[in-house]
Amino acid sequence: MRILITNDDGYHAPGLTVLEEIAAQLSDDIWVCAPSEEQSGAGHSLTLNRPVRLQKFADRRFAVTGTPTDSVMMALREVLDSPPDLILSGVNRGANLGDDITYSGTVSAAIEGALAGVRSIALSQVYNGDTRGTDTEFEAAREWGPKVIRPLLDAPFSERTLININFPPRAAADVKGIRVVRQGFHDYSRGSIVEGKDPRGQRYFWFGLHAIEHTLDHGTDLEAIDDGYVAITPLQLDLTHYSSIDTIASRFES
Repeated sequence: MRILITNDDGYHAPGLTVLEEIAAQLSDDIWVCAPSEEQSGAGHSLTLNRPVRLQKFADRRFAVTGTPTDSVMMALREVLDSPPDLILSGVNRGANLGDDITYSGTVSAAIEGALAGVRSIALSQVYNGDTRGTDTEFEAAREWGPKVIRPLLDAPFSERTLININFPPRAAADVKGIRVVRQGFHDYSRGSIVEGKDPRGQRYFWFGLHAIEHTLDHGTDLEAIDDGYVAITPLQLDLTHYSSIDTIASRFES
C-alpha cells in the first residue's frame, strides 16, 4: 500500500514526524510532500499568483513552496508515478473541529485527495494548556492513530468523501475510545482580533484563536473530544442544501 502524507503545519512540523510513525505501522511505501512553511488557515486555497517550487530532500521526501492543496496536487501530478492508495494529512497541532474544517489546510489537503479519487483522512491533535508544547502533546494521536486508521483502510468510501479525525488532549491511556459523530458548530462571534502597532507606528490586526465558544450538542465532534473520545467525522464535498432547492426555485417561477 502506497501512502502519501502531507500537512498544513509545514515540512518540519513535529506532527508530520508523528504521522510518519503512524504510517510506518501501516506500510513501508511512504511518500512525503508537504508545504515548506506553515500554512495553517490556508483552507482549500491554490497558489495562482506566483510560481510554486518543489524541493527534494531525499528519496520520497519533498516540500512545496505553497499550500496544502498545492502539495497534494504536486505529489499526484509531478512526484508520484502512480496514485497512492491512501492520503494522510496531519497530524495537525491543534483541533479541526466544527466550523474549523472550512478554514483548515489539514482537512483541505484531504479534500484535494478526495477530489482526485484517493481515500483521504485528516488527523488533528487537540491540545490544551496542560499538553501544549510538552512531550505528551501528540501522545494520543501517536498511540491511537493506527487503531483508528486500520478499520478505515477497506471501509467503503462514497465518491468525494473523506474522514476527519481529532484526538483528545489527554494521555493515550486516558482516551476513552472512539466515536463516529457529526460536525459541531462554534460561536465565532466571540472570537478575538488583537490590535497593535508595528515598529513604524502603523496599526495592524492579528486574528486570535482563543475565546471561541461552542455548544456541545449531542453526537458532535465537539462533545466527543470534550468527553475524552477520539472523534471521527465523515465529510462530503457536495455542499448543496437540497431541501432549499425547491424553495429558492419557486422565487423565480413566473
